[in-house]
Amino acid sequence: MTHYPIYLNLVNRLCLVIGGGKVAERKIQTLLEYGARVTVVSPELQPSIRQWFEEGKISYIQEPFRPDMLEGVLLVFIATNQPDVNHYITETCRSRGVLVNTVDDPPNCDFYVPALVKRQSLSLAISTEGKSPLFAARLRRKLEQLIPPEYGEFVEIMGDLRQQVKALEPDIHKRRQFYEEIMDSDILDLLLEGKRDQVEERIEECISCLQE
Repeated sequence: MTHYPIYLNLVNRLCLVIGGGKVAERKIQTLLEYGARVTVVSPELQPSIRQWFEEGKISYIQEPFRPDMLEGVLLVFIATNQPDVNHYITETCRSRGVLVNTVDDPPNCDFYVPALVKRQSLSLAISTEGKSPLFAARLRRKLEQLIPPEYGEFVEIMGDLRQQVKALEPDIHKRRQFYEEIMDSDILDLLLEGKRDQVEERIEECISCLQE
């Protein structure tokens, strides 16, 4: 069985993290970076996690897990070293249709967090479906060397152009032709060479041709 790849918008979505140690800390930090609302359930917290709580960045429940804690939750991350507890929480989540990820326990994961290469809006996710996170991390490092930040700049340019072109050209086929011409142009090369003034000129030239 293979897994369906997907990107989720987590802004203001509630995610539950069970555990308060180093592994939980990494999960929480990533969730916060993507705008999620995070509730942590744990008897104790790492100092950094407690600081997030004191700063109002996360919610904290200093009690054992209860099924009613899943109300309104989109994702659950289990980061404890108690297999029996992990299994119970996993089964409870699944019975309620809540997606769960149990760290370092692939059979008890409904989803995996991929190794990610991020360049602004450009994201490349690498997953081994939990079989070798270390190999995924190595591939990520290789891709980071192959894909410089300018690739992200190019994607942002395409995003800005998309709105302009929609307003200028109602024909979807002509818009597609325009996008292909942009991608076949030297704009990305100019970005890589640091010639941003020429990038602006090239974009203006392309838009002028579209208006003719």
